Amino acid sequence: MRKLRLGVNIDHVATIRNARGGHHPDPVRAARMAAEAGADGITAHLREDRRHISDHDIRRLAVEIPLPLNLEMAATAEMLEIALRHKPKAACIVPEKREELTTEGGLDVVGAKQHIRRYIKELSANNIRVSLFIDPDIEQVSAAYDVGAAVVELHTGSYCDVLGDARNEELKRIADAAEYGSAKGLEIHAGHGLSYDTVMDIAAIPEIVELNIGHFLIGEAIFVGLPPAIRHMRELMDQGRAQIAGKRSVYGKR
Repeated sequence: MRKLRLGVNIDHVATIRNARGGHHPDPVRAARMAAEAGADGITAHLREDRRHISDHDIRRLAVEIPLPLNLEMAATAEMLEIALRHKPKAACIVPEKREELTTEGGLDVVGAKQHIRRYIKELSANNIRVSLFIDPDIEQVSAAYDVGAAVVELHTGSYCDVLGDARNEELKRIADAAEYGSAKGLEIHAGHGLSYDTVMDIAAIPEIVELNIGHFLIGEAIFVGLPPAIRHMRELMDQGRAQIAGKRSVYGKR
């Protein structure tokens, strides 16, 4: 069984810092604490409007933390130049709209194949592993494979936002997309909106090898501290992973 990795997104430590300006709280300090608590990587989204993570944060994260850095970025010339300058371990291309509070959906790879292919080619040529943040849709997974992505990160937001039968349907969509992508040779990640209440069933999907979680962990850290929040998430992920055999029946014939 492949290990399920945890990437901790530290964007919203920077959000709190930026509410008043200055240097506190420091997202790089949060990244170090995440490493000590058992995270496998650090994720940071450098948005075009710099609403949370800053260019200075990326410079520091690239050289000061002991874990691989996953840079979330829009497919723009500015972000490509920044990625090539700092050479993170990985880059996750995400859609980005100025007015959104957070990433609202997956990248439309089907409708932008040529544009996205160019960014994948340049990043990959510089030894940066490229993932595409997409909805759990077979057509989008297939397009990600066609444009040369090594990894897809499946958007779990819709799954987290609904309950009952609707949540089971979303879970099946994620599981089917993960199985399809893995069969084509893609590495499968997942994330967005995951919490203690929603992580275990996602962790039980065997093809998924990495979860990226941020907002919930930073919020929970207000009450219990960041290391305990991360350690508990890790425990729940491990519990979900241990139940793979029993969970397979949830997804139907696979």
